[in-house]
Amino acid sequence: MSYGQTSSTLWGPHPLVAMAADEASSGGGETEQQPNVVEVSVHTLPRQLQREFQHVFDERNLNLESIVQQHTPEKEQLLGGPLEFLVIPTNQRAREDLVAVGENIEHEKDRLLNVFMKFARTCCEQLREHGYWADFIDPCSGLPMLTLNCNKVYSEVDGMECCLGYRAYNAGFCKILTHPAWGSAVYPASMFAYAPRNVVIQLLQSFPKSSD
Repeated sequence: MSYGQTSSTLWGPHPLVAMAADEASSGGGETEQQPNVVEVSVHTLPRQLQREFQHVFDERNLNLESIVQQHTPEKEQLLGGPLEFLVIPTNQRAREDLVAVGENIEHEKDRLLNVFMKFARTCCEQLREHGYWADFIDPCSGLPMLTLNCNKVYSEVDGMECCLGYRAYNAGFCKILTHPAWGSAVYPASMFAYAPRNVVIQLLQSFPKSSD
C-alpha cells in the first residue's frame, strides 16, 4: 500500500481484519468471503492537528498524571519509547457510494459504524487496561466516546487530510472525503492514544492482516 503516508506516519496504512487474532482462529462470526477489513495507520500528532486535538480533548479531563507517574525510566526503556500522543486513523471501504442517499446507504453506514465501534472499543480498552489513555470518536456525533466532559466535535475529514494526505471536496454544507483507491465509498473514523508508539503498534499487529 503506497498511499496514505505522510511525515507524521509511524506505521501503515495496513488493512486489518477487525477482530482479535484469537477470535479469528475460533471463527468469531466472520465469513471468509467478506471479512470486516479496516485500513489502519499510526501517526504522531501533526502540528496542524494539535489545535483540533486540544479543542476536542481538554487535557484537564484526561487524567494523565497517574499515567506519567507509572511510566518510569525503567519502564520506558523496556517498552522502547516515551509516552506520546498518537492518532490512529481508520478507514473502511464501503459497499456503496456513501454520498448517495437511500435505505441501503443507511444500512451500510450502520454496518460500518458497528465494525468500527467494536474494533475501536477493543483497542482502546486494551490500552486502558495496560495503564494508558485511549479514546475513539463516535462517527455519528463527532464526540469522544470514553473521556468525560468533552462536548467539542472532531472533524474526521480534516484529520484524514492532515494525517494521510487524502483529499476532500465540498458538497453543499458537507465536506466529503475521497480515498485514493475507493473514492467516496469510504467510512473514516479515528482513535487517539497517549502511550508509547511500540505498544500501540504491537497491539494493532495482533490483528490479522487482510490479503485484499
